[in-house]
Amino acid sequence: MLPSLPRIGRRRALQGAAALLAVCGLLLWWLLPSRTPSPEGRITFSTGVPTGVYQRYGTLLEEALRQHLPKVGVTLRTSEGSQQNLRRVARGEADFTVATADAVAKYQRDGSEGAGGLRGCARLYDDYVQLVVPTDSAIRAVGDLRDKRVAVGQEGSGVRLVSNRLLAAAGLDPERDVKPVSIGIDTMPGRLEEGGIDAFFWSGGLPTSAVRDLSRRMPVRLVPLGPELVEALQKPGDTTRYYRSAVMPADAYAHVSNKAAVPTVAVANLLVTRDRTDAVLTERFTQTVIASRDRIGRQVHAAQLVDLRTAIYTDPLPLHEGAARYYRSVKP
Repeated sequence: MLPSLPRIGRRRALQGAAALLAVCGLLLWWLLPSRTPSPEGRITFSTGVPTGVYQRYGTLLEEALRQHLPKVGVTLRTSEGSQQNLRRVARGEADFTVATADAVAKYQRDGSEGAGGLRGCARLYDDYVQLVVPTDSAIRAVGDLRDKRVAVGQEGSGVRLVSNRLLAAAGLDPERDVKPVSIGIDTMPGRLEEGGIDAFFWSGGLPTSAVRDLSRRMPVRLVPLGPELVEALQKPGDTTRYYRSAVMPADAYAHVSNKAAVPTVAVANLLVTRDRTDAVLTERFTQTVIASRDRIGRQVHAAQLVDLRTAIYTDPLPLHEGAARYYRSVKP
């Protein structure tokens, strides 16, 4: 008979065996296929106008989803922008979308249909408000837009929301003191080239291809939107608290007449779904968004700013259960 091990030796042997079993268990968990069934079916992603950043981002994300979620078919649906996107998701007409935080807060404050069921998946990148005019224009500030023909975005867009607020912050009535033109970024540049409008507002990631391409065809300038406008916008407890002062770098658009950084207003974009959306699908969808950041960012530069450390902050929306599950799984 073998001599019995001392008590301390037996304890160490048992501890070593337990550690070995734990390691083997982890290896089996890693090597064996996940028991969670892969999501399947079809989903609709509501994007934006055809030449806007939302639409381009959605197109590239669809390609990533095709690889990460091969059993899920994705339908992209263009829209007027944030406000229409939120209505679609809230009503069940779309499963996922992108919308600005100020538009989300307004939708909630107004008590719009289905507002209580909206949930956040990720904070994405910031939109920068861009007021574009011909280089030789006399417009140097928002206040100079009085009596001018100004493209302010389509009715259901986030551009319309922020442009109206900026005009009001500058002391102008958006309906009476300017001649508002309800068009989107898909037609704004052409109208400016033709002389059909004097200026246009746009809110999007940097650079926006439509603005970049316009600056290559004709001399244009970005009108500064200084901190005083942000101060006028921000009201404690109001939906305007989501605006912040920002700067468009001098190299954001190589061909605009501005040769220095331009002060402006920024607001965060959120990836939005509903509380009813399947938790596993939402978890995998969120994972794909984070995992595809660099690949999408090579073509949509704004997507490079998607950051795992800040993605969890989807204020004013609570996190969807599936998205929260993903962030917990990757927490250091």
